[in-house]
Amino acid sequence: MSEEKKSEVGGYHAKVALSLLVLVYIFNFIDRQILSILAEDIKADLGISNSDIGFLFGTAFGVFYSVVGIPMGKLADSWNRKNLISIGLAFWSFMTFLSGTAKSFLSLSIYRFGVGIGESSATPSAYSLLSDYFSPKVRATVLSIYSSGLYIGAGIGLFLGGAILDTWNSAYPDYTQAPFQLKGWQAAFMGVGLPGIILSIFTFLFIKEPIRGLSEGLVTEPSKEPFKDTFREFIGLTPLSLLGNKDTLKSLGINVLIGSAIFVLCFFLYQLTGDFLQWIAWGIGTYLVCTWIQSLGKRDIVAFTLMFRSKAILYSFISFPCIPFVGYAYSAFTPSFYINYHGMSALEIGTLIGLITAIGSFIGVIGGGYFGDKLRDKYVGGRLYVIFVGGVLITTLGCLGMIYSESRNMSLLFNFIYHIGSSVYVGCAATTVTNLVLPRMRAMAGAFFILTLSMIGLALGPYTLGRISDLFEYQGYAPGDAMQTSMALILLILLIPSISLFLAVKHLKQDEESVSERARALGEEI
Repeated sequence: MSEEKKSEVGGYHAKVALSLLVLVYIFNFIDRQILSILAEDIKADLGISNSDIGFLFGTAFGVFYSVVGIPMGKLADSWNRKNLISIGLAFWSFMTFLSGTAKSFLSLSIYRFGVGIGESSATPSAYSLLSDYFSPKVRATVLSIYSSGLYIGAGIGLFLGGAILDTWNSAYPDYTQAPFQLKGWQAAFMGVGLPGIILSIFTFLFIKEPIRGLSEGLVTEPSKEPFKDTFREFIGLTPLSLLGNKDTLKSLGINVLIGSAIFVLCFFLYQLTGDFLQWIAWGIGTYLVCTWIQSLGKRDIVAFTLMFRSKAILYSFISFPCIPFVGYAYSAFTPSFYINYHGMSALEIGTLIGLITAIGSFIGVIGGGYFGDKLRDKYVGGRLYVIFVGGVLITTLGCLGMIYSESRNMSLLFNFIYHIGSSVYVGCAATTVTNLVLPRMRAMAGAFFILTLSMIGLALGPYTLGRISDLFEYQGYAPGDAMQTSMALILLILLIPSISLFLAVKHLKQDEESVSERARALGEEI
């Protein structure tokens, strides 16, 4: 096979890249998900609460993942995406390994920050790379195949975490007799961190960088100054990016008002909950994101217009985070629910829930992408219809059945249904966003898409569920009952996409068809 044939759209190199990127995403979510199966042991060892676990699982990871993801998206749009993925994979795997050395809530938080920073490089780069390697007609399917790694990794993370935890604790009931005096949860972090470093070598060696814009014939020359462009994107997160414009004072005034509003909100939430780290981290992250959006309008009016003045994409950004708000919350606390409500062991949960998560979510994400592409051929909003059916209707049914079934087996069956429904949105959502911008800004748009999922879904979902559960326990609820009631209450957020998804459909056709026209009108040379 000739090198030219190997490199063509959908060719050999495309398939190799897709296969390796699925593995990267598997490791991505092993490192994320393992915390949930270790939660009860970490709580007991470090003396922390459910809301603290929610912070570690969600906010500590998600804020840094989101904020750093913006300049990482820019770097992916202007530099070698294969290199960026490989470096990021090695870094976050090392941070996961270091999590096994944590002796306090603060040190574990810092390592979770590091995991978030490292993982921020992966998905924007992957979205951009795969969009160049595969035709737009199969893009939702391809991105769904890639995204299946999310759920396979989550399942494997539960299994490995439960297996290592139970095996280690059985072998060393007195941790002072264990190698390096490691506890089971510490050994689990170390055990899953090291293989990712090895995988980073394979991604560096075997993924080939495709021509940017190849799949659509919109070949885009790489930036001559990628790191300088990325640095400007970092600066774009700060008020410094607002200096030097003719309306500097107005821009700074607006920025101060935004910052003040965020400060007042976070101070109120801190007074209400007492969780300083949660709200200082989320507040800083939210302020930086708002500043970046404000500065983007000054630095790249085309990208700003396509991303924030399209009604279809704005309604999409409102809709999509609500589904992972529920998903991430359930991911963080499902093991605790089954431990406290059904009396299952960590190994049982890791095996059964891990298998259900991997198989159910794989079916959902692949099926969602496939049916999304098929329905898109008939209806402009086909992909969004699939998101509504799976992400809202089936998810709600599965969640309620899971938490209110008295039979463990029936609960596990509904858990399987929930994982199918909650995963269908991934490929369809990512494709909807990337189809509404130009090739040169797909990674950045993908980064902002991930940012909305993370700042709302990941940073708030697990924490909110943990906080509500703590409140019920303070009122005398048994841990299992407190978790059950809390898991039911957060489903109310799915009322939002029940409306906003259909508002996105209303504007989707016009906004998709006018992308190039609107860009040219603003001076884009395409």
